[in-house]
Amino acid sequence: MTKILGALALLFFNITAFAQNSEKSFTVKYISEDIILDGVLDDPIWGMAESANTFQQYFPSDSTAAGAQSDIKMLYDEKNLYVGIRINTIGKNYVIPSLERDFRAGGNDNISLLFDTFNDGTNAFLFGINPYGVRREALITNGGAGTEGFTTSWDIKWKGESVIFDDYYTAEMVIPLTSFKFREGETKWRFNSYRFDMQSNEQSTWIKIPQNQLIFNLAFMGDMIFEKPLGKSRTPLALIPYVNGITTNNFDTGESLNNFKVGADAKISIGNSLNLDLTLNPDFSTVEVDNFITNLTRFEIALPERRQFFIDNNDLFGGFGGGRDANPFFSRRIGIATDTAGNTIENRIIGGLRLSGKINNDLRLGFLNLQTEEDSENGIASNNNMMFSLQQKMFSRSNLGVFFINRQAVGASDFLPKDEEFNRVMGIDYNLASEDNSWTGKFYLHKSFQPEDNEGNYSLGFNLGKNTRNFSAFVDVVKIDEEFNSDLGFIPRTDIIKLVNVFEARIWPKKGEINNYEAQIFNEFVWRPGLDYQLGDHAISLETTAEFKSLEQLSAQFSRRYVFLTQDFEPTGNEGAIALPGNLGYNFSSFGMSFESDRRKVFSYSIEPSFGGFFNGNRYSLETGFDIRLQPKVRIGFNAQYDRIALPQPYSSADIFLISPRLGITFSKSIFWSTLVQYSNQRDNLGINSRLQWRFAPLSDLFIVYNDNYSVDLFAPRFRSINLKFSYWLNI
Repeated sequence: MTKILGALALLFFNITAFAQNSEKSFTVKYISEDIILDGVLDDPIWGMAESANTFQQYFPSDSTAAGAQSDIKMLYDEKNLYVGIRINTIGKNYVIPSLERDFRAGGNDNISLLFDTFNDGTNAFLFGINPYGVRREALITNGGAGTEGFTTSWDIKWKGESVIFDDYYTAEMVIPLTSFKFREGETKWRFNSYRFDMQSNEQSTWIKIPQNQLIFNLAFMGDMIFEKPLGKSRTPLALIPYVNGITTNNFDTGESLNNFKVGADAKISIGNSLNLDLTLNPDFSTVEVDNFITNLTRFEIALPERRQFFIDNNDLFGGFGGGRDANPFFSRRIGIATDTAGNTIENRIIGGLRLSGKINNDLRLGFLNLQTEEDSENGIASNNNMMFSLQQKMFSRSNLGVFFINRQAVGASDFLPKDEEFNRVMGIDYNLASEDNSWTGKFYLHKSFQPEDNEGNYSLGFNLGKNTRNFSAFVDVVKIDEEFNSDLGFIPRTDIIKLVNVFEARIWPKKGEINNYEAQIFNEFVWRPGLDYQLGDHAISLETTAEFKSLEQLSAQFSRRYVFLTQDFEPTGNEGAIALPGNLGYNFSSFGMSFESDRRKVFSYSIEPSFGGFFNGNRYSLETGFDIRLQPKVRIGFNAQYDRIALPQPYSSADIFLISPRLGITFSKSIFWSTLVQYSNQRDNLGINSRLQWRFAPLSDLFIVYNDNYSVDLFAPRFRSINLKFSYWLNI
């Protein structure tokens, strides 16, 4: 085993290149005079600024200069970074679906700026703006290698304005240097920018990025060189108090509740590189609502973290292990618990802290500690939830990380079994990313500890991927012991050895309406060591996709699956239904197609039918959705999923519906109203979430939120609430 691990480590090290040589750079000049933020680049001081220009096309081709060019200028002083942008266009027919902040870039006219402030190709800050001056900001982690590392939940104070002219628009940004993290005395950041031009149907970047890589990948960046070294951060503290009044009515139990909560978060800068987040009596209420998901599998589904407290440097906590199979830390575990009846309920967080960021140029630190409240009525102990991690940069863009997680019950609770007093996990991860991101991979080894259970309990995995213009290949191997457990993690199942391999080929036609063809072969095996290495699952799928230059996409898929049920499984959710028998294998095949229309259109839609076998019966599915844009203030969306499960007698059949209409109205750039209705007969629930938000000051909000839930079968009210929440961001 030691020889194998050594060989894998040597392979990782050998294919990791040294630092990238930037092909483009510009100087950011220091100024001592003020700039008026009005979106118009008429301040004489802009005449002395150097430009980041000559953008390269990313779509529909990545081998030519952009047809509609963009020009970015930057200046700075002791407090702020000033950005002036000119975007050339062919007219004023912009696509702007909404005036709400943190818009999605695809299908919109906008430009985004990426700043890699530690020059490590691993993490970056993103700031974006569209022709109407609507802003967004995001954090990019894991080198921008996947969409899971793109986090728009991050919020920070900054200003931006835009002005539209006949054949171009201009924008100005004022970004406080305290919005970034960087090394004191730094003279250079890595930088790139990408732009979506919906009128010309063009996507472009300042530094050329091949289309087989994501447009925000951090392997491809130039340099912005500061005229004089950057100083020390000057704003050490942001205080964010909140008040929340809520009235609820639980029709199932007959209980009504009127509650008033007060709490606060604080953000403290420690030097230029570390964030200390504090929270006291945090409010994680129903201001945000999760989307319903139809789950026809035997396993839990992970939903994304939306709580602001957990967002900064989230890869230092949630980036360990395999996100799909063995993630040892999943922050959504904190603040929820299971009562004596097996129901998932909220478990109040009393308070805690979170320290994250850079210790030096190559070493990052993450530390989190949160205390939850005891709920003796529901059999829930008070717990201290802690995680500590270190991540050392290696070579150009790779890193080595270690972590320790501890969930510890606090106080003597008569109802708490001894084997649940604590859970601890420790581990090591090596993350590979080559200079040009053509090689990516990971190796990890984790071990858990429970009371009187310290033998074995390992989770380990290895994956390696190669991505070039015309093909990509990926292999993933995972082993999880039956007794491995992380109370604060996402581990859908244990006692498995899993092997996945994927091969994808691409063709890029030089002429015609199709931008590229893709064909993919996916193969997965899962064995159960505890059952004498019984084959538990096998799936093989073939998929082909055509992406059109008009942004439409058509695909077809065939899959063949084998599932060995180790225990009985009832997929329909029908009351009293007979479960499919366990200790039995099932073979079945399915075929599906999907089509996505051009998102630039006022009306866009998608449709995905599929049919085939399902265990010992059949399944027919249809997913569809549409979006109507009455820009820039009204957006109407609709999503629906229908699943027909037809099983032979005596097993149950079912028609499962999930219907989700959505209405969004942006009255201005500071007042938004959204309503989401979700109907799911699988959950026996009709949910209504209607939210009015007034952003009366930067990152300071007043919310009025109405939630209503009805049972579907008998159509009776279940739970209703009205929230009034006020939060204010105060820099001290």
